[in-house]
Amino acid sequence: MNRYQNMFKKNISLKKGCFVPFLILGYPTLKKSMEIIQNTILNGADALEISIPFSDPIADGPIIQKANFRALQNNITIKNYFHCIKKIREQNTHLPIGLLIYANLILRMGIKKFYSRCLYTKIDSILIPDLPIEESNEFRKYGDKYKISSIYICPPNANTQLIKKISKYSIDYVYLVSRTGVTGINKNKQKLNKKIISKLKKYNSSPILNGFGITHNTNIKKILKLGISGIICGSEIISIINKYLTNNQKMFTKIKELCKNFKKKLIL
Repeated sequence: MNRYQNMFKKNISLKKGCFVPFLILGYPTLKKSMEIIQNTILNGADALEISIPFSDPIADGPIIQKANFRALQNNITIKNYFHCIKKIREQNTHLPIGLLIYANLILRMGIKKFYSRCLYTKIDSILIPDLPIEESNEFRKYGDKYKISSIYICPPNANTQLIKKISKYSIDYVYLVSRTGVTGINKNKQKLNKKIISKLKKYNSSPILNGFGITHNTNIKKILKLGISGIICGSEIISIINKYLTNNQKMFTKIKELCKNFKKKLIL
């Protein structure tokens, strides 16, 4: 079994959902982002979803967009990003590490070279939010070759044809979003579409992780009872980083509290 499969198996046996923080490597600085990532691991992260900054993060709301732009101002090279991920992997050999990256960054490096670097860095999965599944064959080919999972986003209004494709090609987990639109904390949350979850399971999809608008007020237990295997939380963590940019101690304390709070709610 690979790292994701081990993670899901372990949490099922413990009757727990998985907690996956989403973090932007290089924000607010490369060094501090590494410390933040380690903070989430120490406080219960079951896996990581690490984002490489991009100038046009169309899937993300204003909180994550601003963090992307600030990270880009640090002028960090893609080589440095991979070097940092390699360090994270060396310190956390059993932890699933997913990479969220936009298609242009992969194309600029070259698809084959990019996936080869991911193999060397021991990244487990790749999620490309601006790449339609219909145009992903070349990317998926190299993912399969190097045993790096392709992850696809399932929107809450997906039709049956799309659900079938996602169930077939989204390996290790499916990223099910709570609502249409972009990431972020939204007071007008849309309830999860039970029919989508049922159809994903009907077509034998990988385990489902739920993201977009996940906050400390989210009814996590209700989500788990619908058949979701865990949550991905990004905007709320990044909001804490934004708020305490000049107070490291407070920042790390608040992130710790958030992680612990989610972990408690993920017990069935």
